[in-house]
Amino acid sequence: MSSFQRTIRVILVSGSLTAMALSSAAPAPADNRRLNESVFGNIYTAQKMNGCPVPPQRDGRLDEAARRHALDLLHHRELNGGIGSDGSTVSDRAAAAGFTGTVAETIAINPALAISGIEILDRWWPDPVSRGTMQDCANISIGVWSENALDRSVVVAVYGQPSL
Repeated sequence: MSSFQRTIRVILVSGSLTAMALSSAAPAPADNRRLNESVFGNIYTAQKMNGCPVPPQRDGRLDEAARRHALDLLHHRELNGGIGSDGSTVSDRAAAAGFTGTVAETIAINPALAISGIEILDRWWPDPVSRGTMQDCANISIGVWSENALDRSVVVAVYGQPSL
């Protein structure tokens, strides 16, 4: 076997091993940080437009409560609102994440791989309850999470009024 044939064989074997490793690897989760920050930015803007004196801040505990519900909505297609598959409410999820205070949430579900900030606003802004939640100046702690599957995207925003 010539040197050239050995080199080709090594390349082919290496390529096959790489392809097998890649095909057996678990798919990487989507990185929705930009979308989550965009949703938070829209909430910030809604509160600013409403004249809120204190700007809202991201709260990791509320991010966790939103994450928990977003995953639940993604994996339980029969759900489409605030009640989780285990019967939990937004208050239950926030408390489980360590947040004490009053909470509310807004949810957007899209039957597609992706959802944009514009689509989310198109759902929340015209709805008086969702818009009121977004613009409530007392909601100074915010958590946002989004999850995607090939046929479903879910965005959950959790709004908090911390206990003093």
